[in-house]
Amino acid sequence: MLPGGTRGLGFALLKCDIALLTKKLFIKTYGCQMNVYDSDRMTDVLAPLGYAPTDMADGADMVILNTCHIREKASEKVFSELGRLRQLKERAADQQGRQVTIAVAGCVAQAEGEEITRRAPWVDIVVGPQTYHRLPELVGKIDPASRNRIIDTDFPEEVKFDFLPGEHAPRGPAAFLSVQEGCDKFCAFCVVPYTRGAEFSRPVRTVLEEAKRLVASGTRELTLLGQNVNAYHGAHDSGKDWTLGRLIRALAEVDGLERIRYTTSHPLDMDDELIAVHGDVPQLMPYLHLPIQSGSNHVLQEMNRRHTSDVYLAVIDKLRAIRPDIAMSGDFIVGFPGESDADFAETLALVSKVGYASAYSFKYSPRPGTPAATSEIQVPESVKSERLESLQQLLNAQQFAFNKGTEGKIVDVLVERAGGRDGQMAGRSPYMQAVNFIGNPDQIGQIVPCRLSEARQNSMTGDIVNLKGAA
Repeated sequence: MLPGGTRGLGFALLKCDIALLTKKLFIKTYGCQMNVYDSDRMTDVLAPLGYAPTDMADGADMVILNTCHIREKASEKVFSELGRLRQLKERAADQQGRQVTIAVAGCVAQAEGEEITRRAPWVDIVVGPQTYHRLPELVGKIDPASRNRIIDTDFPEEVKFDFLPGEHAPRGPAAFLSVQEGCDKFCAFCVVPYTRGAEFSRPVRTVLEEAKRLVASGTRELTLLGQNVNAYHGAHDSGKDWTLGRLIRALAEVDGLERIRYTTSHPLDMDDELIAVHGDVPQLMPYLHLPIQSGSNHVLQEMNRRHTSDVYLAVIDKLRAIRPDIAMSGDFIVGFPGESDADFAETLALVSKVGYASAYSFKYSPRPGTPAATSEIQVPESVKSERLESLQQLLNAQQFAFNKGTEGKIVDVLVERAGGRDGQMAGRSPYMQAVNFIGNPDQIGQIVPCRLSEARQNSMTGDIVNLKGAA
């Protein structure tokens, strides 16, 4: 009995030691899917230091705001959140004698590093999107006694992906995989070239290795990410660069990878090889997010998009010729400097011609440091609001019409999680629709046939189908 009791006591002490060593990490993620991927990778690089993710900032030992600089007043939203975190940090120190490390990462950090530490001196670390692999080193440099502030927003010579460890935990049935970063297009409204840097494509081998690890841990669907993902030109061991289309063909050969998606794309980089893949590779889902921003050639020129609406429409025609059921998504900016009523009417005409399954639309907001921000022909805010409302009415109607058109169809749904109601499960159709149906948690990670029964604005309800029985 003594040996057994000793083992039990030893195990209890071991668990206690692990609990003491484990620190809680909370990451709040703003913005795009790339930031979601980066937040997951920050968790990976901090795991060897004993940090484990938590869902709440209160009680965390380290809080990271992974920020986005794209939307209006992005910086002010970050500073507002930092004000709340100051209270959390002071309360932990005064009431619990506990130090909380606060870090700001992402594109706001890259653009406004010095300003962040000036306005929020309680921030310990400011780290850019290209240097978060250095987080363990930066954490080690913190000295609470001297209240030193650490800023690392360089564009380093080393490639961060070469220093990222393996995933600390499974990502789930659907996961993101970053294959490309940065952008060389320099659209007049966009800060990405300044915050993410020049275009960089990961080598083919490292992409395939990460994909295989994710699939081995239970991932069934991968979304390939990049600020301009279809500009991918990753080095292959053969000495030749691979395009995105060639990469997708190789990923389709990974055993267990059932679905592939990619985002975000530029119309000029939709080459014939990539378009052909949509017809050749069944794992590539029939859904494509292809931003245009405006239907007016005049506005597109002022935006420095370097393509016309006809070029964009020609790409869609080619895609639909190869994959007739492909669902299109897009991005639109209304009220770009100098946009006239006639320009906006051309945007509405293009939307009507394409027929989107989903789309994102925003009022133009000046981003400091971009050419459009200094334009003297800014559109009045009231006009922007009116145009946005008109555009969104049309886009919402198209989205509902697309969903309505799929009623009665049997589609494969990747089950990702429990739904919001008892007994309900939730997943995605090939067309990126959210689908809710009655099921059980054992189905998470499976791809099940569902008959889509009722269309809603942003989702579908469905019923699992026994295909053998139906036959």
